[in-house]
Amino acid sequence: MPWPLFAARKGYSRLADLTTPSSSAEGGEEEAAVEADPNRSHDIRNTDKIARRVLRKIDRRLIPLLFVTYMLNFMDKTILSSASVFGLQEDTGLEGQDYSWVSSIFYFGYFVWAYPTTFLIARLPPAKYLAGNTLFWGLVVALTAACTNYGGLMTVRFLLGVAEATITPAFMFITSTWYTRDEIPTRTGIWFSGNSVGGMAASLLAFVIGHVKDTVGPWRWMFITLGVATFLWAFVMMALLPDSISTAKFLSEEERQFASSRIVVAGTGRTEKTHWRWEQVQECLVDPKTWFLLALEMLTQIPNGGTQNFANLVIKSFGFTSLQSTLINIPYSLVSAGIIVGTGYLAGRFRHVNCLLIAGVVLPCVVGSALIHARQHTSKPAKLLGYFLLSSGSAAMPLALSLVQANYRGVTKKMTVTALLFLGYCVGNIAGPQFFRSEEAPTYDTAFRTIMVCYMLVVVVAMGLRFYLRQLNARRIREEGFVGSAGDAGVVGRWRGASLEALQEFGAAEVDNRADQRLGDYEDATDWQTVGFRYRY
Repeated sequence: MPWPLFAARKGYSRLADLTTPSSSAEGGEEEAAVEADPNRSHDIRNTDKIARRVLRKIDRRLIPLLFVTYMLNFMDKTILSSASVFGLQEDTGLEGQDYSWVSSIFYFGYFVWAYPTTFLIARLPPAKYLAGNTLFWGLVVALTAACTNYGGLMTVRFLLGVAEATITPAFMFITSTWYTRDEIPTRTGIWFSGNSVGGMAASLLAFVIGHVKDTVGPWRWMFITLGVATFLWAFVMMALLPDSISTAKFLSEEERQFASSRIVVAGTGRTEKTHWRWEQVQECLVDPKTWFLLALEMLTQIPNGGTQNFANLVIKSFGFTSLQSTLINIPYSLVSAGIIVGTGYLAGRFRHVNCLLIAGVVLPCVVGSALIHARQHTSKPAKLLGYFLLSSGSAAMPLALSLVQANYRGVTKKMTVTALLFLGYCVGNIAGPQFFRSEEAPTYDTAFRTIMVCYMLVVVVAMGLRFYLRQLNARRIREEGFVGSAGDAGVVGRWRGASLEALQEFGAAEVDNRADQRLGDYEDATDWQTVGFRYRY
């Protein structure tokens, strides 16, 4: 629906209803009220304290839970790489491309469950559903230790993909439920950095367990240890992670109302009590930015799928031992975590640098893959430098995820693009290991040539997305007649020409009252239908 038509249907007869306080009688009356009431400034300061307190409480409750869960998620998924150099291939009789398929089959399970789980996340209590998936995932990881052949490994890895398909989409849903558009990139960067910290922890665990000499074998102890830890962590999530803002017991009634209003005026809309809308699915599929983001996801995950599972084998090919290969991944993971958190902060602090950051983090990977590909003409330190340059590539995914969370309105539309994104994630990660041909070991020339090309294409797609979103913002400004902001929710955030400032000045109850009076069923409108919505790029 065109934006002016949507505004007319909602009763906005003039642009004054959408813009600054000076353009409406209501805004002028409120400004006069502030001047006439000397106690108003005191109320504003008190509300500002509430705002900081609410955000601090949300961060303290959610971020550690999401971070640790994502850390375990990555450890359980990538411990296969460490296990591969501690006897897994020999004990299970893997030959030829068998190990590549054991790596890839995980993403077939992920692929099968990616869309159904996004539907369930929006329909079921997300925290309980997430905890249930984590219980199942922990059991599957522990059972991997019982595998004795190729068929057994293929089965448990497929089931692990099914179990873990819920984690990232659920985290995206939770983040956009609780945080504003300016806060989403930084918080996404923090919990996503659990990936890299998990890689470091997995390497430390593999180094310690790698010294075990018994009949069970170190690779089996790796899976048992992580499986049990994940299973127990699920009970922590069940007890502490709230399903929604309205049921969050760690907030008072006033704080819950304030937290909900923050998302109305500066987020992407409430996610409670919404319905699945097939017209939003259709809109998502014809939205050009959906396909830009899908291309970004596929192109970044082809390299990820290979390096994630073959990392230790590649490092060994440089002339290091199995134990040394696990230690080398520790600083690699620290560098990756730092880049993820740093770029997440920058994307939250500056609204129009996201695509530039995506291009920036993959350019070192182009150089790194080129150095490894030319290994016959480079020294051992140069090969290792090339490997470490690949560490920045993992920051591209959380930057793309934050674009989805901040640039899509409408629960169904948002969950549909999330599902598509993770279908692309699966395709990339399924294809990635297949470029590591067993007959090319240990140099894997085809793989590193492919990685180099994929990252070069990522730069092109990221710049194309940036250009498209800039043009889209410019067109909407021309059609709607005012600039708007990429930091508020669109027309809700502009009922007084402010975003969080209105909430802090007038209080949660007043914002809720005015928004509800003006908007009707607007809450689940999409970004296309929202007057004043501006895109981050």
